[in-house]
Amino acid sequence: MTHICIITAEFYEDIAAELVRGAVTHLESAHCTYDIIPVPGAFEIPAAVRIAIESGKYEGYVTLGCVIRGDTTHYDYVCAESARGLNDLAVQYMAAIGYGILTVENPEQAWVRAATAQGNKGKDAAIACLRMIEIKKDLARI
Repeated sequence: MTHICIITAEFYEDIAAELVRGAVTHLESAHCTYDIIPVPGAFEIPAAVRIAIESGKYEGYVTLGCVIRGDTTHYDYVCAESARGLNDLAVQYMAAIGYGILTVENPEQAWVRAATAQGNKGKDAAIACLRMIEIKKDLARI
């Protein structure tokens, strides 16, 4: 059975919970097991993924969170570095990572992307993770 690590940034707890709900629903329908590891914010997600990779317990990783633009440039750094960090891990470790970190202008945009009734991006990240696991397995057979 495929075992997945869900790492969720809890800075916006309600949005994170909705993203997790969508991811978990999909993983359960795909008969996967999973662990949920909360971290403080999106910036901390790549480090948590690295720790999880090093544990050797997981076949894939679903990363969830939300960054909402504020009045400073902090948003730009958090968005860029979390995405860069995850991409670097995916390439370096050939890790199956589903990217579900919302980068939005306001809470309304976040809810449109997080709500399970409107195309939950947590589910999309779980789908991407599982697809990357399949691709990795398929290419290992060639």
